[in-house]
Amino acid sequence: MIDLKNLTIKKAHKMMEKKEISVSDLVGAYKKVIDEKNGDINAYLEVFDDTDELAKKYDGEDIKSKPLFGIPFAMKDNILIKGKIASSGSKILENYRATYDATVTKKLKDAGAIFLGRTNMDEFAMGVSTENSAFGVTRNPYDLERVPGGSSGGPAAAVAMDGCLVALGSDTGGSIRQPAGFCNAVGLNPTYGAVSRFGLMAMASSFDQIGPITKNVEDAEIVFDVIKGDDPKDSTSSDSNISKQNNKKEKLRIGILKYNQEGISDIVSEYYQKTLKDLKDLGHEVIDIEIPHIDYSLPCYYILVPAEVSTNLARYDGVKYGLSKGADSLLENYMETRAGGFGKEVRRRIMLGAYVLSAGYYDAYYSKAQKVRAIIRKEFEEVFKGVDAIVTPTSPTQAFKIGEKSNDPLQMYLEDIFTAPAKVAGVPAISIPAPVKEEELPIGMQIIAPWFREDVLFNLGKQLTKEN
Repeated sequence: MIDLKNLTIKKAHKMMEKKEISVSDLVGAYKKVIDEKNGDINAYLEVFDDTDELAKKYDGEDIKSKPLFGIPFAMKDNILIKGKIASSGSKILENYRATYDATVTKKLKDAGAIFLGRTNMDEFAMGVSTENSAFGVTRNPYDLERVPGGSSGGPAAAVAMDGCLVALGSDTGGSIRQPAGFCNAVGLNPTYGAVSRFGLMAMASSFDQIGPITKNVEDAEIVFDVIKGDDPKDSTSSDSNISKQNNKKEKLRIGILKYNQEGISDIVSEYYQKTLKDLKDLGHEVIDIEIPHIDYSLPCYYILVPAEVSTNLARYDGVKYGLSKGADSLLENYMETRAGGFGKEVRRRIMLGAYVLSAGYYDAYYSKAQKVRAIIRKEFEEVFKGVDAIVTPTSPTQAFKIGEKSNDPLQMYLEDIFTAPAKVAGVPAISIPAPVKEEELPIGMQIIAPWFREDVLFNLGKQLTKEN
């Protein structure tokens, strides 16, 4: 019997090395859980039929040859795997089959990972609850009446229900960190450019970033070390010396931001204070900091992202690929395809993006938001001259009930209040689980570090989760 709940990459490798389990045993154990739980949770949209064959191929091979040898992964439905459907949670791409591997997919394959299947998500990554999928709501394994977060709710739920060892998601405004926080997992949003976006279906190209959702910080570090790095197919990627800095400090200076308590649940504030106390007990210095324009991060984000959404989703026109309604004229085909293929939230953001990019409002909204983004980035640069990391809650609340915020888009958007600033600035951030009581819903705590200093996230994250 494999203890999937407490299994990590290193533990799995050690068991395989000692011949206590085979890759087939491991894959079979996860597939059994998926069979038992996925009907209620809807984390997976599809379980691949070639997993048993791949597992048998690995059985008997040298485990030391590959860093992710035989490790079962779940993949978000917007990351391409050659020959597999990638719908991005949308009817408009319901039958689209990828013709090539994303760079991260190829790196994981080369490292020995096995893909169990593709997981549910908010359509084109637009949402914070995975209620916007065209293929049904995903439920939180800790409470089936609640959301798992979004847009990477499917990957986070897959990890939380022990339906995979690791999942890969994408983060645009908090879409890895927030669901990780809701599902008692670790979620890493790398520095913008640290991981190639080639083969990731674009929502907002200057914000999107691929990252892992795992059971512990060490696993996130292992996966990150595999998928990071420069890619000639992605001009925004970088080959900086990521996560292997040599200037580790015993004592860090941790910045904390003052924030408006309105809308922040008491229990989240309580565990945030406990986290700050833990940091002090570990010997770190906790100081107050100020980022003057940080309150503009969310409005800035929700102007720039819809603008990029409007541009990126123009390609789904019913002509090139995907859904086509086949109307009498080209214009009718275009309009009917997009009206029938896109969900309500996607249409809302396309319209909002078209509005802020229009001739009459470009300068008033889009241009101004870009200037604010540059100011916020500069303010982060100034703050990081005096602190090594910033710690905040991941989300203002615990997982909310399904349907609770569906009719109030503004309340949904406010879920990104703590996660959006890091995306506006392009800095790395990680969500780690707070040590809540067994009867309490999970809560995430977020650590933000300077550009390409993922090593700070891993070091501090391991200390707080007592992995060291």
